[in-house]
Amino acid sequence: MVELKNVSFRYGAEEVEDKYENSLCEINLTVSKGEFLLLTGPSGCGKTTILRLINGLIPQFYHGDVTGAVLVDGVNISGRELYENALLVGTVFQNPRTQFYNVDTTCELAFGCENQGVSETEIYSRIDSTVAHFQMKDLMERNIFHLSDGEKQKIACASVDVAGTEIILLDEPSANLDHKSTLMLRELIKKWKDAGKTIIAAEHRIAYLWDLIDRAVILREGRIIRELKGEEKDTVTIDRLKKMGLRTTIMEDPSQIKFPMIKDGDQIISIRDFRFSYRGAERAVIDIPELSIAEGEITAIVGKNGAGKTSLLNCICGLEKRCKGTLVYKGKFYSRRDRKKLVFMVMQDTGNQLFTESVLDEVLISLPKGTSDEKGRAMQILKDLDLDGFTDRHPQSLSGGQKQRLAIACAIASGREILLLDEPTSGLDYAHMEETAQLMKNLRKKGTTILVVTHDSELIHNCCGRILSV
Repeated sequence: MVELKNVSFRYGAEEVEDKYENSLCEINLTVSKGEFLLLTGPSGCGKTTILRLINGLIPQFYHGDVTGAVLVDGVNISGRELYENALLVGTVFQNPRTQFYNVDTTCELAFGCENQGVSETEIYSRIDSTVAHFQMKDLMERNIFHLSDGEKQKIACASVDVAGTEIILLDEPSANLDHKSTLMLRELIKKWKDAGKTIIAAEHRIAYLWDLIDRAVILREGRIIRELKGEEKDTVTIDRLKKMGLRTTIMEDPSQIKFPMIKDGDQIISIRDFRFSYRGAERAVIDIPELSIAEGEITAIVGKNGAGKTSLLNCICGLEKRCKGTLVYKGKFYSRRDRKKLVFMVMQDTGNQLFTESVLDEVLISLPKGTSDEKGRAMQILKDLDLDGFTDRHPQSLSGGQKQRLAIACAIASGREILLLDEPTSGLDYAHMEETAQLMKNLRKKGTTILVVTHDSELIHNCCGRILSV
């Protein structure tokens, strides 16, 4: 069904010491009809690049040099237009918002079929079938941008299902989903597998699909280094997976982790009269008369998609002008404007807060004015985050996980006393998750207060001492 024959690829924008750096090297991979294949490995290892080769986005959208052959259904896709390949291959991206073309959910489900010239009667029939199959009638005729992340991901999956492609590509589809939404995604994938679809998933969070996959292919630095299948896959231990740099295969609901919100002896940061609602909304997203947070600790903020976790961070750091509450820190009252100088936030979509032309410049502009040996300080921060090899790269050319680490580097460079992180490990492999956790623990030792919105149970166990459920 899908075959890569001795494929190598290098992105045109990637240059290291005046030579192009290969993103994929001599990949030979065959995926049979009806097989469920997992691509996993460290951030930036080439998982997404393989998916882009299969769906034709490389080289028609992402430019670079390709050698070897990529065959889909026995035909080399280099001779196909993107719309022709879309008849065979459907893709669900990590951020579903990047693949939406309509505001209305029902129209979004119809969009792919309309582009294929499918008759109106057939389109309605397919939509009805998918809605019933996925039990999502309550999501129809809704504004996509009013949905939670989990609901958006369900719409993205449903739009691929309606299109009826036999090959489905999933690019870290669970990265920003809560536990319940991840289980929902698992059920959608299981339905595709039972229907005989060919599925290729690039994922770090492997627990929810480990028992569904037929084979796991592990990549590192653009090469296939190992395959796990059959008995070896079924009997591999957690410790062995960690040594390979992979996440756990055990699912855990973060809301079931029992850490206190406050302990005796904690110094308190008080949030008072925080109330916020989106314009036109019937109810407040944030309504907090008073909330105590442990100063100098790492507090995990957990809860379902759409519960208001990100909105709470936006209010704390002063991004939401309509939130008029105050924050009391070390006996001083901080208004919304004052909090901008006290708090640094790493956003969930880190691409929205990277502005410069190089990775090094991004960290340099985050350093406080008057910092001695600015370049040396910036380089040390990048080294601590395993980014010192990318100093001259454009931030937007990095992988999702690398962008995440760069945003954290900027937060560290800022020296702010309160650090807010919104899903900081959503695109990270096990090793970089551990590095991020260790950096957070080092910052805590220096007195930084950290609030981290997360669905990552491994991160919580690794570094968080307090939990706030919303």
